[in-house]
Formats: sequence, structure tokens, C-alpha cells
Amino acid sequence: MLLGRNANGLYWMNRYIERAENMARLVDAGLRMALTRTQGAAEEWASVVISAGSDVAYGQKYQEHSAANVSDFLLRDTSNPSSVMASIETARFNARMVRTALTRETWESINEAWMALKRMLAKPIDERDLPTVLDAIKRETALIRGAFYGTMLRNEIFDFSQLGTYVERADNTARILDVKYYVLLPSISWVGSTLDNYQWESILRSVSAHRSYRWVYEAEYKPTNIADYLILNARMPRSLTFCYRFVIEHLDFLARDYSARHACHDTAECIHKMLKVGSIKDIFDAGLHEFLTGFIRENTRLGDQIALDYRFY
Repeated sequence: MLLGRNANGLYWMNRYIERAENMARLVDAGLRMALTRTQGAAEEWASVVISAGSDVAYGQKYQEHSAANVSDFLLRDTSNPSSVMASIETARFNARMVRTALTRETWESINEAWMALKRMLAKPIDERDLPTVLDAIKRETALIRGAFYGTMLRNEIFDFSQLGTYVERADNTARILDVKYYVLLPSISWVGSTLDNYQWESILRSVSAHRSYRWVYEAEYKPTNIADYLILNARMPRSLTFCYRFVIEHLDFLARDYSARHACHDTAECIHKMLKVGSIKDIFDAGLHEFLTGFIRENTRLGDQIALDYRFY
């Protein structure tokens, strides 16, 4: 049986690797949407900070929301524990703590990503270089994931690691969708316009879902279809439903391995049922923002419950 301390290290190692990639995706969403505005891009950047859950900490350092300030805070600033640099450092720290539970390829890919990002994020990023840097961050985390998937035994080490990945990913997809909600708030008259559709397309591109969306819908970018794709589509690897399918699967593997079910199993199943009941129309009718904030809250509660049930201390 895996020690709770080791399970904790594996779970958080993978949460922080996923968080580093997701923070780059969130900045990418803000950058793409800011490019659609001739003025008032500060609103997009403010929405990115709010969706990252960093608005209070950001407000203590900066007075205004600009591409330079927000990207520096979310990518480089190690005083922000969720920044890309802080995340990859925490992931590496946890990986070192559980080094004997990892294959050589997995450890080396984490270490190499840390070195590459440390070099890349050593200085403030010119806004013109931002797309290149964001792509590089996504590429480094993809290399870690590839090494992990290709070499790790599918045992409880793998299960705790995957729980960290999917709990974090579900949180991020909900937050990226919530960016769009905040952008729409000041200008509700844009709904359905060309600009509105371009911004929804930007959301898809930021989660690498632009082409696969067209395979499924073969149509224009409708908010209901895009939200349906990112919330309810069970085959889209960053959707909330996809993430929870695997959260349930890995919790079930742990229940079998340890011959015990815990409160976290029931919490996860309740969230999964919430995603399976009704349609995207029901979610929009009740309020997309309310649904997303409720989901983020319940997803956070599940993470806390997993830590409690499997004694992450």
C-alpha cells in the first residue's frame, strides 16, 4: 500500500504539471480575445486573472490589467503559487520527493521541462513573443505526459497521478469557459455577433479543440454547441464529462486495490451525475456562470476529500 505522503506527492506533482499547462492556456485565451478588441482589452486581461483565481494577489501588485502585467504574473512570478514557473518548480519538488515511484524517463522529462522553462521565463516576455512562449510551455508539459503514459505501470501510483491530472484539468476547463462569461458581461449586445463568435472560437483554440469541434458539429461557432462540447461531450479530452469519467475510473481502481470506498467516491459520483443529467439548454437556462462556479466549488471539495480519505500528510 502506498504511503499517504507518497500519494500526496504524486497527486500534486501531476496537478501542478497540468496547472502549468493550463495557466498557459488561460493566458492564450486572454491573448486571443484581447486581439479582437480595438479598445478595452484590459477587460479581457482582468477576466483572465479572475478566472485564474488570482485577482486578490494580482491587485496587491498591479493597478492595471495589461498583457505585460498579466502574463508576467501568471507565467513568471514565483510569488504567485499558480504561475507557470512556480507550478513547474512545485511539480519538480514533488517529483523528487517520490523519485523512486517514477520511471527514469518520467523524472528526466520533468527535470528537463523545469530547466527549459527556467531559461525561457528568466526575463520579462515581449508581447510579440508571447504566442511562441505559450506554445513552448504546452509542448514541455506534453512531453512529460508522453513519458509518463508510455512508461508507468498502471497501479495505484498511476491512479493517484491521474486523479491529480483530471481534477486539475476539469477545474481549468470550467475556468476558461468562465473567462468567456466575464468578457460578455459588459457588452451583452455582442451575443451572436461576428465578434462574439470569434471569441468563442478563441476559447476552442485555447483548449486545442478547434479542429475536433468542426468534426463533431460541422457548423458555425454557436455558444451552446461550444459549451456542450467542453462540458458534456464524453469524447473530448478536456471536457468536464471526460475528466470525470476518468476521475471515477481511477477512484474505482483504488477502491478495488484497497478494498475500501470513501466519501470521495460518493462526491465524485454526485458530480458525474450532475454532468450526465439534462442538456446544455438546461445549463444555459439556469445560468452558465452559476453552473461553472458551482462545478468549480464541488471539484475543489472533491480534491480536499481525496486528500482527507487517503491521508495526504
